Amino acid sequence: MTHFDYIIIGAGAAGLMLADAMTSDDFFKDKSILLVDKDSKQTNDRTWCFWEKDKGKYEALVHKKWNHIYFGGRRFSKRFAIEPYTYKMIRGIDFYQALFQRMESYPNVVFKQAEVTDVKDNGTGVTVTTSNEKLTAEKVFNSIFSYDMATHQDNYPVLQQHFLGWFVKTRKPIFDPNQATYMDFSVPQKGNTRFMYVLPTSENEALIEYTLFSEHLLPKPAYEKAISTYLEKELGCSEYEIVETEMGSIPMTCYDFREHHSKNVRFIGTAGGWAKPSTGYTFASTSKKVPVLIDHIKTEQPLHELNFKNRFRHYDLLLLDVLHQDNSIGHHVFETLFKNRRPQLIFKFLDESTSFWEELNYIWGCPKIPFTKALLKRLF
Repeated sequence: MTHFDYIIIGAGAAGLMLADAMTSDDFFKDKSILLVDKDSKQTNDRTWCFWEKDKGKYEALVHKKWNHIYFGGRRFSKRFAIEPYTYKMIRGIDFYQALFQRMESYPNVVFKQAEVTDVKDNGTGVTVTTSNEKLTAEKVFNSIFSYDMATHQDNYPVLQQHFLGWFVKTRKPIFDPNQATYMDFSVPQKGNTRFMYVLPTSENEALIEYTLFSEHLLPKPAYEKAISTYLEKELGCSEYEIVETEMGSIPMTCYDFREHHSKNVRFIGTAGGWAKPSTGYTFASTSKKVPVLIDHIKTEQPLHELNFKNRFRHYDLLLLDVLHQDNSIGHHVFETLFKNRRPQLIFKFLDESTSFWEELNYIWGCPKIPFTKALLKRLF
């Protein structure tokens, strides 16, 4: 069996960021690293969005950015300038190509296209079984996620941020390329939290996603029908071409996945609970956690001893409790928040960089009755 110092399972955002961080650190220059994924990563299968104040590490890969966002509620709607923040989009294919190209210059990093079927930590090392062979490693970082990892318990609610997106090209100019539609709740809620998310790249091109925060997925035609209806009725567009599509589901839970880690195996990315529980945003959260994980690896302490929990987990849990108790209240929660608080404070809070007093100010801008009930239920 071929042996490596480290095996990274999954060449998504978490796996590639971790591999890239290892190659950038002299501690790993003599370590053998394998990156394995069942996909060749040659297609634009997803997009990642996030906000930043300045130019970040992946600025060269940003496909489009916006200085304004639009929030559309049932009773309150507004276009916001978000400076000093900028809302940014990175396409999956651009990210894959750039990071794979960087790793080509490091002979100690190998990529294999194969499906991983089993991972076993024997206490002194790890055996990884793929569709083609068995491999061994000192440490393994696994980004394979299954909802079973979180839904076996009932102490923490597990919602999904699920969506279908169309990259459309319209015959007539209908989009404002300087404004991203962050949430538009004008669509029928049907007992859930449902909104449209629109990212224009020109006056004639945009990514339009029908997004839900709820427990269960919809049949694919339901997402498609919602987007086509939105294009026709809300945007007045009946002539368009669907250039690309994307579909996904991101877990929204405060379950911390700790029981799945072991001495030599650490789950990363969505599988490690790295998605922001209250929003599903993963890219920025992952970019912050990778350096912390790198520092922990260098201590050579057991992987399961690293703990990412902080006070923001409790804030996230309250929101998820509210949405789990009554999923139809989502539009009211976000509408009240955007009506009462500036987006700059919202972004700072979601970045987990606010002071305690800013956090109190943020919370006081939310609907008080459902959050108070959720808090009391957790306490008593």
